[in-house]
Amino acid sequence: LMTGYTMLRNGGVGNGGQPWVLRWSSRIRLTWLSFTLFVILVFFPLIAHYYLTTIDDADDAGKRIFGPRTGNELCEVKHVQDLCRIRESVSEELLQLEAKRQELNSEIAKLNLKIEACKKSIENAKQDLLQLKNVISQTEHSYKELMAQNQPKLSLPIRLLPDKDDAAFPLPKSNRNCRLHNCFDYSRCPLTSGFPVYVYNSDDYPFGSSLDPLIKQAFEATVRTNVYVTENANIACVYIILVGEMQEPVMPKPTELEQQLHSLPYWRTDGHNHLIINLSRKSETQNFIYNISTGRAMIAQSTFYDAQYRPGFDIVVSPLVHAMSEPNFLEIPPQVPVKRKYLFSFQGEKIESLRSSLQEVRSFEEEIEGNAPADYDDRIITTLKAVQDSKLDFVLVEFTCKNQPKASLPTEWALCGEREDRLELLKLSTFALIITPGDTRLVISAGCTMRLFEALEVGAIPVVLGEQVQLPYNDVIRWNEAALIIPKPRITEVHFLLRSISDNDLLAMRRQGRFLWETYFSTSDNVFSTVLAVIRTRIQIPAAPIREEPAVEIPHRSGKAAGTDPNMADNGDLDLGPVETEPPYASPKYLRNFTLTAMDIYRNWNSAPGPFHLFPYTPFDPVLPSEAKFLGSGTGFRPIGGGAGGSGKEFQAALGGNVPREQFTVVMLTYEREEVLMNSLERLNGLPYLNKVVVVWNSPKLPSEDLLWPDIGVPIMVVRTEKNSLNNRFLPWDEIETEAILSIDDDAHLRHDEIMFGFRVWREARDRIVGFPGRYHAWDIPHQSWLYNSNYSCELSMVLTGAAFFHKYYAYLYSYVMPQAIRDMVDEYINCEDIAMNFLVSHLTRKPPIKVTSRWTFRCPGCPQALSHDDSHFHERHKCINFFVKVYGYMPLLYTQFRVDSVLFKTRLPHDKTKCFKFI
Repeated sequence: LMTGYTMLRNGGVGNGGQPWVLRWSSRIRLTWLSFTLFVILVFFPLIAHYYLTTIDDADDAGKRIFGPRTGNELCEVKHVQDLCRIRESVSEELLQLEAKRQELNSEIAKLNLKIEACKKSIENAKQDLLQLKNVISQTEHSYKELMAQNQPKLSLPIRLLPDKDDAAFPLPKSNRNCRLHNCFDYSRCPLTSGFPVYVYNSDDYPFGSSLDPLIKQAFEATVRTNVYVTENANIACVYIILVGEMQEPVMPKPTELEQQLHSLPYWRTDGHNHLIINLSRKSETQNFIYNISTGRAMIAQSTFYDAQYRPGFDIVVSPLVHAMSEPNFLEIPPQVPVKRKYLFSFQGEKIESLRSSLQEVRSFEEEIEGNAPADYDDRIITTLKAVQDSKLDFVLVEFTCKNQPKASLPTEWALCGEREDRLELLKLSTFALIITPGDTRLVISAGCTMRLFEALEVGAIPVVLGEQVQLPYNDVIRWNEAALIIPKPRITEVHFLLRSISDNDLLAMRRQGRFLWETYFSTSDNVFSTVLAVIRTRIQIPAAPIREEPAVEIPHRSGKAAGTDPNMADNGDLDLGPVETEPPYASPKYLRNFTLTAMDIYRNWNSAPGPFHLFPYTPFDPVLPSEAKFLGSGTGFRPIGGGAGGSGKEFQAALGGNVPREQFTVVMLTYEREEVLMNSLERLNGLPYLNKVVVVWNSPKLPSEDLLWPDIGVPIMVVRTEKNSLNNRFLPWDEIETEAILSIDDDAHLRHDEIMFGFRVWREARDRIVGFPGRYHAWDIPHQSWLYNSNYSCELSMVLTGAAFFHKYYAYLYSYVMPQAIRDMVDEYINCEDIAMNFLVSHLTRKPPIKVTSRWTFRCPGCPQALSHDDSHFHERHKCINFFVKVYGYMPLLYTQFRVDSVLFKTRLPHDKTKCFKFI
């Protein structure tokens, strides 16, 4: 090219001109061909590539020429169909494998959760096992301590059973000198004997036909039901024979009666350990045993001469007025108002008297200087008539009977008129004068005991003129708490003395007299039981436990795991400190059964203000409120910064006096409300201090067979009752092994902390009812009657037993001691059992119940309606209160504005304060 270009510049002239052109032309053609090939080989692929990529990127799939085609289009091609099927199969297998992978991952996650839960369960089980080991260790330690404490240093005495014809030991120099130490065989009455008593059948002996039929029938009926009576005479401690009251026309001669007594099969020549009972139903009963040799036998009767009566050996008994009938409490006048129409009254006539001191015309100065006059009765007559004539007070004294007076002993004041007339006068009298016989050798007479019986029955306070008198059971009853015993020389001061006694003292004496009459005088059962109790107390043998109600269990299936209600764990504003969780254990019984009789004789027989007295025997050895002392009373003030205490642990350890470890039993009354009952039982799951749940099934229809009872960690005993009665709530079931009872309705809804706090409060006030819903009584002025009120008030006098703690001892009293008329009223109305229990406890303790926490109602929401929702419910409770007042003779309920809350109730504590001050 460069050559051609040079040649052109030179004009195309060269060597050989024409050939050069040819050569240049051939060179041009070769160069162009090379260039063309180069362009085609280089640029055409680039252009084709660009063109193809531009066509494949077009939106219209149908215009693509060289791009990839869909599967269906490919599948239309015959040779690729097999490949399509393989691809589809592989895709399905991949999907299945993916699903299985996800499923396995899910199962692995679940198994991991289960593994974590199992690890936690294992840790909890280890903690529970450790706690159980600690509890077992503590229990073994406590058991060893109890065994060490209760292990007697001396073994029990060997039971001695003398032969039937054992040799008699010498009599005292005189029968007058007979006492227990020289006339009673203690070997027949060891402490563990149970005080067996053998009673002769009077019909087997000739004098039996002379006995008063009513007295004999009443005595035999009482013997059949007494817990101490045995038919095995060989093991008997005491032998009893009834010899009176005898009917005068067929009364045997003293010598004949003496021979018959000495011929008794177990008399053993001297009659030791025998008790001769001569009951009197009338005031004119004669003392025919006075001329009979009774040897070492004890005598129980209403009339004694000084030469005959042996203090601490013989027994003065009360007359048996209500032989075969119960006293009608509705006919007994109320104990209020305190003062009645007459300040005092007396009716009587003296058939025969000693020489009158007034006839001797002796002055008081002469009496003081010389011997006392033989008979003060004339001076008594003169003084009492002067008081009546003065008209300072209404006084009724009559020394001459309008009708023929009753037969009486010499120098004794005979009764006037019939019994009904005498009672009507005593109902109008604040005091009843009882003038002892003028002959001081007559220490007690049937006429005096009859006057005492009638005065106590109607609430007239006895005023006994004559300090030498021996009142019934005087060695075990403090008569100065129920009667005034005044020497006869103080007759001129009697009026002043009676007027100076305050109303409170009058009411206390009247109430104590009513208590003594109801407990020891009113019925044949009480008289016979009291006579036995006097002997048993003298020889210091513990009382037999009162019978418990046998529980007939209803079989039921359990195993349903009880859930945990979150509301139960909410303590609200209560801070109760530490809670000890221990397995169920029963309250210890008979802690002092061998020392209670000897140490607390007067407290047991005379403590009407306290519940733990003999009736006439105690069911078990209770822990008295006075005995519930704090064990750590010397610890004093404990500061916050150091030392132990303040958190509640010491309080828990010391609480209860000699019973620091204690639990309670829930008694739940129900009637055909299975769902409500199951819910209530489940709410008790995990409740501390709970020993057992006794469900009183009050319906004749048994529970459903397919009913599954919850498992709450403690036994559930379902008890079947004989009839539908609300009194079944307070039966002393033998399945109740704790002193503390929580009576709760089947629809009551209480938190655990509330129950625990109520239990702790009860342990500090064991003689009270401690509960949650409070009620009170009110006097209806327009209708002159009592009303029951459930409105909110600043005071209360009752705590409903639908949610309340009380001592099991009150269950015995309610079921066996409280007047039957009250229980009949409860059955009639199917109501008022809680009011009856409040009446009983307040009557015995003279204390109001204790309300804990601010709760006023305790019903669960959504539960079926109970009996209390009936319109007649409140009207019936009004009637119950007024009826109970008639039975008791007064209103025993007491008002209180006292409520107990936790120490830290609604207290805002600083963050740096973890303990509170503690004073003990």
